[in-house]
Amino acid sequence: MVKLDQQTRETYQNHIIQTIIDQNMTDFRELFFELHPTDQIDILNSVTKKQRAVFYKFVKPDEFAEIFQGLEVSKQKLYISELQQNYAIDVINNMPYDDIADFFAELPESTKELYLSQMDKDEAAEVIHLLKYDDQTAGAIMTTEYISVASSDTVGNVMNRLRLEAPEAETIYYLYVIDEQLKLVGVVSLRDLIVSPLDQSIEEVMLSRVRSVETHTDQEEVARIMKKYDFLAIPVTAQGMLVGIVTVDDIMDVVEEETEEDFGEISAVRGSIDANVTAFAAAKKRAPWIIMLMFLGLVTAGVIGEFEETLEAVIILAVFIPLIMDSAGNTGTQALAVVVRGLALGSVDGSSVKKMLKREFGTGLMLGLICAITLLIIIPFLYDGGLILAAIVGVSLFFTLSFSTMVGATVPLIINKLKIDPAVASGPFITTINDIMGLIIYFSIATALLDYLPQ
Repeated sequence: MVKLDQQTRETYQNHIIQTIIDQNMTDFRELFFELHPTDQIDILNSVTKKQRAVFYKFVKPDEFAEIFQGLEVSKQKLYISELQQNYAIDVINNMPYDDIADFFAELPESTKELYLSQMDKDEAAEVIHLLKYDDQTAGAIMTTEYISVASSDTVGNVMNRLRLEAPEAETIYYLYVIDEQLKLVGVVSLRDLIVSPLDQSIEEVMLSRVRSVETHTDQEEVARIMKKYDFLAIPVTAQGMLVGIVTVDDIMDVVEEETEEDFGEISAVRGSIDANVTAFAAAKKRAPWIIMLMFLGLVTAGVIGEFEETLEAVIILAVFIPLIMDSAGNTGTQALAVVVRGLALGSVDGSSVKKMLKREFGTGLMLGLICAITLLIIIPFLYDGGLILAAIVGVSLFFTLSFSTMVGATVPLIINKLKIDPAVASGPFITTINDIMGLIIYFSIATALLDYLPQ
């Protein structure tokens, strides 16, 4: 397999594309199949529709299946529409069941039924079975292509089976031991098989304490378990019976999906992050948040209006409004990120909430104190009003940062308690709330000390 560095990648890619243009199948296959599948995908995505028509002639369906399963769904839909129907069915038949199910889940019902009706019956039945599970659960992302053995088997017999069955399995790093009722009773690793005597029974080398998940387990929980135990795969059971496995490559996709979803929630752009989304669709997704925040912004303007007399009396106070608002928003968003990450990783639970809130409040106090002392030193040299002005801004910022940190930490916890995704406590929402409270604190202190400021 050729390993391409950044300098040679483009040259090698152009060379392969030229073989497509020249319709030189021999050179194409010799060069193309020396590449890693990821580099093969890059080449496929870089050629024109006319060149792809030649590409499909040069690549067999089982070979294209390896490439197809690594494509983004949008590309899968495009390329499958360009294939002849028989070729497309052969491609699908050569894909792992879980990848077929993931692809079919994105298709219109009529198209999905068409493909299922023309697939191999046994494979179609497996895919239909996977499609029945709720989205974002272990059942939805698992594969049924695994190797199971009986505890009474010998190591030698299992090794012989592996030579025959391994090509059809998703992974062979773990083999799962089941009893006569198909219930999961143990697991044995490939390493254990290799180092064990051939006449030794599987029962003697297997681990009987198996960590598994149920079909209804949330995919984020599956990801947390696999990360905690450094698993390459984890068995999925239904009432104790082994029904599938979730592999690490599927979990990497889950982590990417969940991270993108949480990022979209926190930044109030959920559903509009994808570069392929049109401007209209992105605006439609973001509009509700922007309109809500606009109305909250009117509340912020109303707060400033309530203290109009204070501002008219001491115009210099207006200079520090952005400082108060930005600091409040930034601190609240930082606390929000810490808590949402903790909830996503499962490190924040009932026993640690009090400790975490205490820590975040302490952090807010220290940040506020540091900023207040800094302003007490700097402001008298830059603005009229001396120490009184510096004290107003410094003390206001101290209380604002303390309050903002607690808001950023507690809001996602409350939302999580209500069984709602804590990421919906988005940064813009918390920022606006903290802006309002920061201004109230600032102008309240300024109004109370107005007589001590130069008019």
